[in-house]
Amino acid sequence: GGRAPAGEGAEPAAQRGCGKGQRRRWGVPVLLVAYMGYVGLGAGVLQALERPAEVRAAQQLLQQHWELLANHTCLQPPALQRLIQGIIQAYKSGITLQGNSTSLGRWDFSGSFFFSISAITTIGYGNLSPSTAAGRIFCILFALFGIPLNLVLLNEIGQLMLLGVQHCAHYLEEVFHWQKKASLLIKTCALVTGLLLFLLLPPLLFFDKEGWSYEEGFYYSFITLSTIGFGDYVIGMNPDRTYPGWYKNVISLWILFGMAWLALIIKFCINFLESSSDFCQCNKKSTEMAEDLMDGNKNSMTGLRDVEICNDKDTKTKGPAESHTYTAPTEAL
Repeated sequence: GGRAPAGEGAEPAAQRGCGKGQRRRWGVPVLLVAYMGYVGLGAGVLQALERPAEVRAAQQLLQQHWELLANHTCLQPPALQRLIQGIIQAYKSGITLQGNSTSLGRWDFSGSFFFSISAITTIGYGNLSPSTAAGRIFCILFALFGIPLNLVLLNEIGQLMLLGVQHCAHYLEEVFHWQKKASLLIKTCALVTGLLLFLLLPPLLFFDKEGWSYEEGFYYSFITLSTIGFGDYVIGMNPDRTYPGWYKNVISLWILFGMAWLALIIKFCINFLESSSDFCQCNKKSTEMAEDLMDGNKNSMTGLRDVEICNDKDTKTKGPAESHTYTAPTEAL
């Protein structure tokens, strides 16, 4: 007797599915507009900050070029241009001039190991690349299988980090009988520890080994761990410095664990943004449901009022005896 018809139960589900489809259909263009706006904002700011320095550097290089030709009349412009191109190409291959000799070492085992790490982590600094056809083909195959392996490893390392944080929080809850405070304290400690190990302390090592400032070291740390990898700052590439054998290997491990930690932080930020979006959608849904409920109440009150008016009219036209004699169609049959 109290069961609703099948169409009535399916109607809200269809409406909900339609609502989700509409939100997804409109959500992509909105996100795309926000994305392009954000990229455009970054492009405008970077152009305003970096374009003047680029123009000054180009003017300075051109001035030095003409001064060199003016002071050394025996140099011919085509020969000088060929020399400059040769130096640039040699530098891209990892060879630099040191007096009357050249420096090698970018393709020794430690340098090759660091290049392999930068390849499968998709950092891709761009300062070093294979110059032979066989090396390029091997790099493609190596990255094809190495990138998924790297993603699996990063996921496992991240899960271990989360598990360690959860175990520490559970231990504090049992020992000190803390509940929410223990979880908050451990998460804060994990965040601060990660900041120290992967972003705040490594610039001190780079200051000692590379001669970079703290700001340059911090910039390199974030650009590397976020896999942006511009290539303007790369460790172990200064020919005037001597690096210990463990240096690049330790930095490779730092990159691996640092990427896993930063991935967790980025995932936390994404979850926070998604939860905020869901909260806004829930509030919007609640408002819409309240409005629909108010509209429904209004319609039902209007319907009742119309029924009362119709009954009053029937009472007045038919009289008191006929107004109460109504037979339902089913009963009449």
